[in-house]
Parts: sequence; C-alpha cells; structure tokens
Amino acid sequence: MSDAAQPTAAEVRAAAEAVKTALDRHLAAVERRSGEDDPAVFEAFNQLAAAAEVYDELLYDRYDEVTPFEIPGAEDALPPYTGPEEPNALSVLIRRDYAVSEPQRLLAQAERIEAAEGDDGSPASGTVHGALGLLFGEFEPDEIASRHKEFGLEEGDSTLWVTAADEPADPGEWLEEPFEQVDPQQVVCRFDVSAVFDDDVDEDDEDEDGDGPEDEFRGDLGEDEDLEPLDADRR
Repeated sequence: MSDAAQPTAAEVRAAAEAVKTALDRHLAAVERRSGEDDPAVFEAFNQLAAAAEVYDELLYDRYDEVTPFEIPGAEDALPPYTGPEEPNALSVLIRRDYAVSEPQRLLAQAERIEAAEGDDGSPASGTVHGALGLLFGEFEPDEIASRHKEFGLEEGDSTLWVTAADEPADPGEWLEEPFEQVDPQQVVCRFDVSAVFDDDVDEDDEDEDGDGPEDEFRGDLGEDEDLEPLDADRR
C-alpha cells in the first residue's frame, strides 16, 4: 500500500476510541439485559464487532500491527441498521434444519395422519419425502419444532431474522423468491441456535449413561402409545 493511501495516525486513534465506546456500550447492554436473547445486547455486540474490525484494519494498514483478540462471528455480523426508525411493516424469516434421525417414527406418524384424514391406502406415507410432506402439511412449523423428536427428527441449526420496512409487500410480490431480497441493513434483530454454541455440554458423559441426545425417544416404533393421537379436525 502506498503512503498516500495509508490511514493517518489520527484515524487510527479515532478508531481505537470507537472501540472503547463500543466496549462501554456493550457492557452497559449486558448489565441491563432483559433476557438471554435481549436484542439490545445483540445490537451492541454487532457494533463492537464492527468497531473492532475497523480498528484492526486501520492498525495493520498504518503500523503493520494486529490486535491480540478476535471477536467470534465478526465476519458474519450484521451491518449497522439503516432501516426505518418507525417501521410500518416487518418480515420474519426463519430457517430450521432437521435430520431425519428415526425414519420409522416419521413414517408411523404419516400413516396416522392419513388414517385420521380418511386417506387410507394412499402411497404418500410410504416414503420419507411423502411423509415429510404430510407432516408439514398437517402441523404448523412451530409445533413441529417443539415436537420434533416425536416425529423422528433431530434439530440442527436455526436462525430467525426480523426485518423492517416502510410499507407491507404487495400480495404475491415475493413468493417466487421469498429469501432473495433481504437487506441486512434492515434487520432489526437476529437470533441463532447452533450446536457450536454448546461449549459447556460434555457429550462424552451424556453418552456413557445412555442419556445423550441420540438415546432419547428410542423404543418400539410400532406401538401406538409412543405416538400422540392426532386430531382429524386440526385444520
């Protein structure tokens, strides 16, 4: 990098002061947090990550030095919010990943859905993809999330984004590409769930006593008492 393009010492000092301010704001937000997923703490974390990244870059460009710390997730942090201060509309984007951990349990549930709806003999429940279609057609996504083990599913990562807008979208406007037009700068808050955050869980100890995640809800999948009865008039 040429000397002309290098940041000035004043710019590096200003970036360092911005990190100090962001640290104070983050600590204050943590001290005032209202719960585990307090959006104010999340926003303060993102601001601290952004300030630290700017300082690190300027410090390296000016002095060929780096900071001795790294903020987890800084590369993937949301940019500062630039959406409307008083949104008139919002969108909630949710992604939940599952693994089909017990196919026979899933197939048994699909057969019960067909029986409750009077669709005996339909081939849909005989395949995993057909059973998944029946399951998600019968139950709301939140109910599946709360009962996933009962349906033979294992939770993976999940994320929820709340985005703000000035006006609601027109009917059918985004149905063809529902996730293609998300502006990260209009995300009000974001909540992530992942096994990578579970650093305090000792999986070896859980597996030794048979109470680990893979041992839960095991049993005879052919017995009706393992499955909660379905309501044929649910919808």
